[in-house]
Amino acid sequence: MARPKAKQLTERELEVMHIFWDREASGSAEPLTVSDVRTALQETGRDLAYTTVATLVKILMEKAFLVQTNYERPFLYEAVRSFEDVSGSLLGEMVQKVFGGSREKLLMRLMDERKLTKKELKVLEDILKEKS
Repeated sequence: MARPKAKQLTERELEVMHIFWDREASGSAEPLTVSDVRTALQETGRDLAYTTVATLVKILMEKAFLVQTNYERPFLYEAVRSFEDVSGSLLGEMVQKVFGGSREKLLMRLMDERKLTKKELKVLEDILKEKS
């Protein structure tokens, strides 16, 4: 019996999703071809075969992270789920699994990791002011 497909993103799938999210963040949210994705990955130092990238895109469609936007070649794809949605979901799962649902334990662990820079402290202060 075949193992059911994982709903979580693998490291490589996440790399592909970042290509789509980075394009959206920069204001050019036009759909991408597999070749576009492969070229963007190469620019980040990740040289994957075309077939590998095509397989990753296919898997991301099956997992409902990407959608094909046309029916003629070259096929175009765009993100269905936003960075905010996916990162929030992954972070929530991690907090639940690793820290027993305690955001306080997560924050304490982050603070123990290394000393915050002045910029990080300022951002944290701004967030706390906004949330209170």
